[in-house]
Amino acid sequence: MDEFAIQFQNVRDLPLRDKLINVVDILLVAYVIYRLLMLVRGTRAWRIIAGIMAFVIFLWISGKLGLTTLNWLLEKATYLGPAALVILLLPELRTAIEGFGKPSSILTKLVRTNVEERAEAHTVEEIVAAVAELAAGSVGALIVVERMAPLDDFVSNGVLLQAKVSAPLLGSIFFENNPLHDGAVIVRGDTILAAACRLPLSESQTLDQNVHMRHRAAVGISEAFDCLSIVVSEERGTISIAADGALRRLASHVELRKILNKELRNIDDDPVSEKRQPDRKPSERKKKPGGAT
Repeated sequence: MDEFAIQFQNVRDLPLRDKLINVVDILLVAYVIYRLLMLVRGTRAWRIIAGIMAFVIFLWISGKLGLTTLNWLLEKATYLGPAALVILLLPELRTAIEGFGKPSSILTKLVRTNVEERAEAHTVEEIVAAVAELAAGSVGALIVVERMAPLDDFVSNGVLLQAKVSAPLLGSIFFENNPLHDGAVIVRGDTILAAACRLPLSESQTLDQNVHMRHRAAVGISEAFDCLSIVVSEERGTISIAADGALRRLASHVELRKILNKELRNIDDDPVSEKRQPDRKPSERKKKPGGAT
């Protein structure tokens, strides 16, 4: 405490110009740290950082409570910290180093506001309607919806669209003869950013061996980033959703609507959607008089 008081007194004795330089220096460092934390927010790196913070807290508590053995083990583990960090954050470090060759991209990410774009009710309905039609026709599809983590690196390897989300557009993208159908569609807020995007495949041993590449890609992106991956099986016409590295098969598009409203809009029950009752499967639509459908 005395040391801190001495340092503070030394700062007070500095000339005004040096004080201003120190203030600017501290603010710049604080801003860079803040932006770096925002860059990893919602990614696997953020969970690793949270784990490191928990480790440091346990180390401090064990020392204060006199837990000698636990404190000794945790202290020894800190020697492996730098090497362990490099191994755990290898994908993120590789991406960051590759990004140094694109200064404009790094600058854009640093100054980006990172305001989470929430999907509107209409967007949720359009996605649900598209998925219901694709499942009814057993058309394979993979739609990734951003949450907290931006997926710019995966958007850049696909075909940029920047189009408003709509059921007809999503249906046409995954139509078998469309050159964009083989890959993922990435959605941010109410906008389809890109199609035919290549995603990392999950290597999890807990997944069923019968799970195909489309489902492994859905799980893989959700393992590393905070997003929702909606998958339609081409073989069975089933709907699944992946989040936080877990794949879950849904009973119907109605369950998908509830999940999207809860995860994207923070709404447990949407009375508007329940009254609307849209997007019945084509086979369930009643024929009109005269044979029209």
